Amino acid sequence: MIADFVAEFAKLIASNPDDVRVEVEESDKLTQIVLYANQADIGKLIGKSGKMIGAIKTVISGCKAKDGMSYRINVEAL
Repeated sequence: MIADFVAEFAKLIASNPDDVRVEVEESDKLTQIVLYANQADIGKLIGKSGKMIGAIKTVISGCKAKDGMSYRINVEAL
């Protein structure tokens, strides 16, 4: 659910939405979401001073309160 949200949100921001993909690595208390995008879109996804990715993390932190799982998001170039 969270990974789907991140993927769809990233596709709306990216200039190359077909290149966006998400991988999820889960452990007991931590879910790591790795967002892969075209090199040209990395700056858009992170945003000026990290504000865009920070906003995504803020939205996801609400899910932490609901299910007790911690989430980490990493943005990487293809």
